[in-house]
Amino acid sequence: MLTKEKKELIDLMLEAGVLRFGEFTLKSGRVSPYFINTGNYKSGKHLAALGRLYAGMVKRTLGDEFDAMFGPAYKGIPLVAACSVALWEHFHIEKPYLFNRKEEKDHGEGGSIVGYVPKEGERIIIIEDVISSGLSTRESLSILKYYNVKVTDMFISADRMEYGQTRDKTALMEVSELFDLKVHPLVNVDDIRDWLVDTGWDAKDIERMDEYRAKYCAR
Repeated sequence: MLTKEKKELIDLMLEAGVLRFGEFTLKSGRVSPYFINTGNYKSGKHLAALGRLYAGMVKRTLGDEFDAMFGPAYKGIPLVAACSVALWEHFHIEKPYLFNRKEEKDHGEGGSIVGYVPKEGERIIIIEDVISSGLSTRESLSILKYYNVKVTDMFISADRMEYGQTRDKTALMEVSELFDLKVHPLVNVDDIRDWLVDTGWDAKDIERMDEYRAKYCAR
């Protein structure tokens, strides 16, 4: 179902150039007619809107039943900060956040974590951009495992709904089962396709998207 929030996010993706059409070779080797690059969010306007949409999903899903949020370097860092600000501004939910350094610091306070230091047994959620192979998720859980916390949920901006290692499951399903995580996408590729149709987007782009989805996406 295309909710107001999903429509707003897809419009934002198009405005920011996060969602683009053409010919793109993915890490999987597949040649896709569309590409989602959250690195193209690069203004305060975009980040404020994105943070509010993430925060709304977190609030609807978990309320305030978690202790802190983790944003994986690099793209997860601005996302988790924006989500934290939006949770406070729009819902008066104050939750700390943390993120990792790619290179561990060997001076000053040292370590690989910046921000909140989680306590044993706390419930941590992950704020991420997209899921591809699950490598980033594995790295995040490896970092958080050191603190002996519970990582139960991950929030991502978009689910491409593509098959993972087998045609039985999407990459999102595989990550969810492998790591015992509930993964919550703000939108999926079906939502994007439906909104493009509703707004009169170029029929050729939609046709190429449909051909790709029929070949690589779970129905």
